[in-house]
Amino acid sequence: MAADPTPNPHATAAQVEAAFADPKLANVLYHDWEAGTYDEKWSISYDERCIDYAVGRFKSVAGDQGWPYEHAMELGSGTGFFLLNLMQGGVIKKGSVTDLSPGMVEVALRNAKGLGLDVDGRVADAERIPYDDNSFDLVIGHAVLHHIPDIPAAFREIQRVLKPGGRFVFAGEPTKVGDRYARKLGQATWWLTTNVTKLAALRDWRRPQEELDESSRAAALEAVVDIHTFDPAELETQAREAGMVEVKAVTEEFAAALFGWPVRTFEAAVPREKLGFGWGMFAYKTWQRLTWLDERLLRKVLPRELFYNVLISGRKPN
Repeated sequence: MAADPTPNPHATAAQVEAAFADPKLANVLYHDWEAGTYDEKWSISYDERCIDYAVGRFKSVAGDQGWPYEHAMELGSGTGFFLLNLMQGGVIKKGSVTDLSPGMVEVALRNAKGLGLDVDGRVADAERIPYDDNSFDLVIGHAVLHHIPDIPAAFREIQRVLKPGGRFVFAGEPTKVGDRYARKLGQATWWLTTNVTKLAALRDWRRPQEELDESSRAAALEAVVDIHTFDPAELETQAREAGMVEVKAVTEEFAAALFGWPVRTFEAAVPREKLGFGWGMFAYKTWQRLTWLDERLLRKVLPRELFYNVLISGRKPN
């Protein structure tokens, strides 16, 4: 078996230029670039807060039967957020992380080791998963499908590596409508924050220009790596056409997304040290309350296509 490639967190200008015409190269460069700061950027942790979030997402689309799954693979694992928190939540015993980015696999394995979890990992293309047929009881992913150029090919590979009766669960994928309003909210918040903090009275709230420029370059690549948005019904059809059964998609976050995207963008645009524990608790508690509103009321009266996130699950036939 060939050795996995090494991380490349400092892409050359020529590599970045080439990436604009090659989504897979863009994914590698962007995520190697982000790997070292990704958990901080997205407020990812491996404690009760994120364990509850991950387990809650899993339950909402796949229920709580069949736990613990003996061996699960996370596709496009990033730093391991979904897999590691599900393992800590008792959903999974043994895990394997895979990602196109060597930097992300490296960080995910380091996180797993720090948590004392039984996890191995590979650099892997979701369209050509480097594992044998019938290898896993569960395949999972969070915010990964929208990065994969050929979704039908990925679903066929997922079906291949699952054991008969094995389940797949994907969460955190943007809907077509949700992505539209989230991007506009994010762009408006970035423009407003970076301009208001030019005022002398607010200069201490402005990140150094080189950091803002770096974020803008990353955002330009992010526009390349975010390939798809999804209609829930179309995503269900793609999974069924790959041979999956009992396929179901649900959506979440409407009010929570309208609040969350401006907050995340604001946090990325100002110095981290300006936002203390109080801010973090305010943002998290407000998001929790709006999520409760989404789940208890708005999900019952609004079309599922209007929500920001789509989650999907199904099984490989026995």
